[in-house]
Amino acid sequence: MHDTDHSTGSIDRTTPARARTDDSDRVGGRIDHTDGSGNGGGGSSSSSSSSSSSSVGLGGDTVTPAGHTGDAASGAGRAAVPTVDEVAAAAAAASSELASAAPSTRAAWLEAVADALDGRVDELVALADEESHLGTARLTGEVARTTGQLRLFAAVLRDGAFLEVVIDHAEASATPPKPELRRMLRPTGPVAVFSASNFPFAFSVAGGDTASALAAGCPVVVKAHSAHPRLSRLTAAIVTEALHTAGAPDGTFALVEGREQGTALVQHPVITAVGFTGSLTGGRALFDLASQRPAPIPFYGELGSTNPVVITEAALQGEAAGDLARGLAASFTLGVGQFCTNPGLVLVPSGSGFAELVAQAAADTVAGRMLTPGIAQAYAAVTARAAGHPGVRTLLGGETAAADSGVPTVLATTAATVLDAPDVLLEEIFGPATLVIEVADDAELHAVLAEVGGALTATVHAAPGEDIAGLVSRLEPIAGRVLFGGWPTGVAVGWAQHHGGPWPATTSLHTSVGASAVRRFQRPIVYQDAPERVLPEALHEANPLGLPRRVDGALELPVPARA
Repeated sequence: MHDTDHSTGSIDRTTPARARTDDSDRVGGRIDHTDGSGNGGGGSSSSSSSSSSSSVGLGGDTVTPAGHTGDAASGAGRAAVPTVDEVAAAAAAASSELASAAPSTRAAWLEAVADALDGRVDELVALADEESHLGTARLTGEVARTTGQLRLFAAVLRDGAFLEVVIDHAEASATPPKPELRRMLRPTGPVAVFSASNFPFAFSVAGGDTASALAAGCPVVVKAHSAHPRLSRLTAAIVTEALHTAGAPDGTFALVEGREQGTALVQHPVITAVGFTGSLTGGRALFDLASQRPAPIPFYGELGSTNPVVITEAALQGEAAGDLARGLAASFTLGVGQFCTNPGLVLVPSGSGFAELVAQAAADTVAGRMLTPGIAQAYAAVTARAAGHPGVRTLLGGETAAADSGVPTVLATTAATVLDAPDVLLEEIFGPATLVIEVADDAELHAVLAEVGGALTATVHAAPGEDIAGLVSRLEPIAGRVLFGGWPTGVAVGWAQHHGGPWPATTSLHTSVGASAVRRFQRPIVYQDAPERVLPEALHEANPLGLPRRVDGALELPVPARA
């Protein structure tokens, strides 16, 4: 992909690590319905309260799940917009055909979507910049990340290992006798995907959740984010048309808008799983809805993360301290700090003076415009709460900025202060802020880490050759990705990536980035003593699809075709 080399810890300045739904719900307890007018904790949005449940596509047309168009400007066209029930019914009708489509066929569909998005990149980026203010360079890179994800999942499909085919032949002489068992992963069915605000492409309408669900063979219904409604409709129109042209069945993909539509989607009996990237408050509310259904469904939510960084005393010797301070400043202010992998907590030895170095390094970073006024309001409120706590020093920030801006902030405190008020000082701050925590010894370090909870990442900065085995064993249980050097604001899209972590970082053990993200939307099924004529082609004895598989305990790899 186009990112910088994250394996060496370099910072990805074009495609940051994660999207977030509108965190105005931290102020008002609402689920993703800021109105963009600054009323982050109050009134509803005209866009998010819309009853529309499809995308308004090219030329103002209304694009239905079937890929047909109507005049969106006319009353008749508006009346024809399908309801959530109709969208769900279309998805259900498409499920069987998607599930039975060969992996190579679905791969071609994903590549068609990627090509279509790349072909409209200038138009998409211009519209995204109008709504998100993220800049054309960053957004152009994000489109490339998005289409790269689609092509990665096409490669996953062609590889075939994602099906996890296992065959045990019958063994009559065993005690007790063993039947023939053929196992594979099958798609779950229609999936609901919730877009996020700060990745208008990569975690949005055509983002990783959508790509991985389509790869699994699941129809997708996306809930658009109110922070970029016009971009969502245009992207959905492009995706719908590309899928239709490539031969995907009607109902493969659709878009809905509005808080009410999103709630109805999670509760609809046709939906079999939900992918969500956003705030802890909004995600927990939807998670509970999914769990309280008469037939509960998996809710794959990526929620909040403070991403602790531990810097040892040996790592801060000489000029290294200044280099680390500059690296941290660049990381926590990147993209106005609006990434879930933002390094929000930094644990350093007492008396190191590192917090002051970080404040100096970030002093010239100007307040940046945040994604929405609601997010800016939430950032100001949570930052003020932490800064106002006794024992917390504000080394940078504290001044008032424009209503939609985020002021870079460096706070400093001690481990003892944090342990007295972990609910206040260990809360994620979604914006350009970091809290430097001074620890007196390993006991204080481990005590603070015990209060941090689950995180997407944990980072260690140590001197070469330093014994950090004990520290690593302490970080492994609380993070999905442990970095050695570098900074966490960058998530490479690849086969080995894991973007997840224990609660509250996510609601599951799965990843939302990387090849194995497809596993969320599959379930295992075993066929016992089944006649071959009823089996999926992937389980046929002759292996006509050329899949890697395990037969009677032995791994069999397909023979590569000769050039």
